[in-house]
Amino acid sequence: MSFTSRTSLASLTEKLAALTTGTTQTEVRPRYEGNNINTWIGFKHVNYLVEEAVLAHFRAADLPSRLLFEEYGLGLELTELDTRILNAFHLDETATATVRPTGEGTALTFAVTLSKDGKNKDVTSKVRVALRRERYVDPANAVPAELAPYAVERIATAEPVRDAELVPSADLGLTATHATDPLLKELVEGSNAIAWRWRISYPYCHNNERLQMSGYLRLMEEAKDRFVAHRGISIKTLLDERKWIPVVPHSKIRFLDEALMEEELHIVFTVEDVFKDLTYTSRMDCYVVRDGKLVPTATGTIVHGYAVFANRRDWSLVPFDEHVLTALRGE
Repeated sequence: MSFTSRTSLASLTEKLAALTTGTTQTEVRPRYEGNNINTWIGFKHVNYLVEEAVLAHFRAADLPSRLLFEEYGLGLELTELDTRILNAFHLDETATATVRPTGEGTALTFAVTLSKDGKNKDVTSKVRVALRRERYVDPANAVPAELAPYAVERIATAEPVRDAELVPSADLGLTATHATDPLLKELVEGSNAIAWRWRISYPYCHNNERLQMSGYLRLMEEAKDRFVAHRGISIKTLLDERKWIPVVPHSKIRFLDEALMEEELHIVFTVEDVFKDLTYTSRMDCYVVRDGKLVPTATGTIVHGYAVFANRRDWSLVPFDEHVLTALRGE
């Protein structure tokens, strides 16, 4: 089964069949906000294209996110992303996004590819979606029997990793880092990492209460920015001195639990591995302190390299030098 636009389907059973067995294609274009260096689009906004493709897949099956929420009390949540960028995206480029269901039973998992020329794969991604029962507005169950097997009470429920005490700060955690906060100090002890505390703000959330996937993508981008600045090789420093820019061939994030609006997120960014002098892999771990326990809410990794640009259009990958390697390793 293949379809490219919203269709009129007679029953929920048919809509679910389209959602879970049909392949869709839609045209996507990166947003202008994602253009930070010359005309290239960063990994966060490439992941936004993947998200838009999945949302379009639900619309094509006549199960758009608005309908799911308003009629059936279900929040559509992207809960896992594993994305590889094979070729860079630029401003004003369009791509054909193909979404193919890969789940069995009630698993809502999808393989997404983006192709600019309709032949070659420029991005590949594995996506997991949850339909979370929304009881914030109305606790009554509105989920019909056909959708009930796909509905979950919570996105995920992680086991606490340890006892922990949240010490309230005068500035809502705005200046709390591993240099000043006792819990953050413990979380980075013995590792090549930085950490900070952040009050989950409304613009990063959706469905009235929860931090959403795009919020974690924004935090992962900020984590890298904070890390290199802390090590003396900030984005602007390498831009000004060398015209070097970070490039991301691979990123992934997975929800472990729910993180709620105005909770304080404890974010740890650790450089795990430097591969020769070409790429390094970092891990982001996010926690909240809830009922005296440290609860993990998300984890993810991101692979970085560097490219140098010769003009407004062209760039090429460059190996790390000793200065950058020393900074990345924390030596």
